[in-house]
Amino acid sequence: MSPPPDQPAADSGSGHSDSLFAKIEAHAVEQQAKDERLGSGRNLDSILRIPVLMQVVLGSATMPVANLMKLGRGAIVPLDHRVGEPVDVVVNGRVIARGEVVVVEDDNSRFGVSLTEIVGSAPAEAAG
Repeated sequence: MSPPPDQPAADSGSGHSDSLFAKIEAHAVEQQAKDERLGSGRNLDSILRIPVLMQVVLGSATMPVANLMKLGRGAIVPLDHRVGEPVDVVVNGRVIARGEVVVVEDDNSRFGVSLTEIVGSAPAEAAG
């Protein structure tokens, strides 16, 4: 009498059932990994639509409020960056890249940023 079709045959000592179980286990692991990728893909689509604030920082300046109050039309505020230095590209308050200011080809009245460096995350011990 043979076992039902959904159950593997009893071990005949040939090692065949061991390899069958190894294949089943490998398939289960592969399927689980595939399911995780598919699940994260569905979640990723929602995440990719979240708006973020992107800013390009040309430089900054520190001054007393009294000097700030004296500023008027035509005043020049010197920044801490020099011409030719890379500008910081900031997303939601975190520097993610650096680049050079360029004139947008399609519209000469607008500026853009050509990215020259992608900033990696700091090591955990450096974060404090």
